[in-house]
Amino acid sequence: MRFRPCIDIHNGKVKQIVGGSLRDAGDAARENFVSEQDAAFYADLYKKKGLKGGHIILLNPVSSPYYPETRRQAMMALGEAPGFFQVGGGISGENAGEFLEAGASHVIVTSYVFSGGRIQYERLEQLVGKVGKERLVLDLSCRERDGNFYIVTDRWQKFTEVPLNLKTMDQLSGWCSEFLIHAADVEGKSQGVQKQVVSLLGEWGKLPVTYAGGVGSYEDLKLIRELGRECVDVTVGSALDLFGGSLSFEEILKLCKNDEK
Repeated sequence: MRFRPCIDIHNGKVKQIVGGSLRDAGDAARENFVSEQDAAFYADLYKKKGLKGGHIILLNPVSSPYYPETRRQAMMALGEAPGFFQVGGGISGENAGEFLEAGASHVIVTSYVFSGGRIQYERLEQLVGKVGKERLVLDLSCRERDGNFYIVTDRWQKFTEVPLNLKTMDQLSGWCSEFLIHAADVEGKSQGVQKQVVSLLGEWGKLPVTYAGGVGSYEDLKLIRELGRECVDVTVGSALDLFGGSLSFEEILKLCKNDEK
């Protein structure tokens, strides 16, 4: 289990938010932490620690008046640590190449591929043709409905009809190199992880996969290690001391032992 750092950018600022509170209308979100530092600061910090494979997420839609500044922050971070970070948020077949050229190791895609609530295989084919399977990460972020988990799009606001299960992961694994999963119902709450989701990811275990959402204690990290069968990597956001939380960044690095892979 590796620690995957995150840099979430909303309204041009590095933030930690409650994922389920994010709304395009008014570019609103319930904030846990707003940094006085820019995205490049965090990129440099993670680079100095040798932490590759983290993600930069742009949390404004392209239509937002804040998007240009959010994008500028992301580009600054990529330039500070080229090859270290994956980038997601509004990625499409049209702009994916720009982020790779700016220094992203991979692009992370959700809404473009799950447009209209279903898997758009023609868009997947287009993306793979442009960036290559090895540089594509599919974000299968999910929310619970009627006892099942479904992939959600548009900054976790819209349910698709695509369930998050072993079959879906098998279907999509031929199109990408990794999966990223935010458990959006618990994202930013630091009150415990979505155990069913972590167990599912650990059961599957065929590609690198990163789980994000709800980590609030060192015990949560140990639980992810156990339920994820040592093959699920983890992101810690609001609970991290770098973002005003109580969990030590240095202690988490010791627990996750990134140097083992």
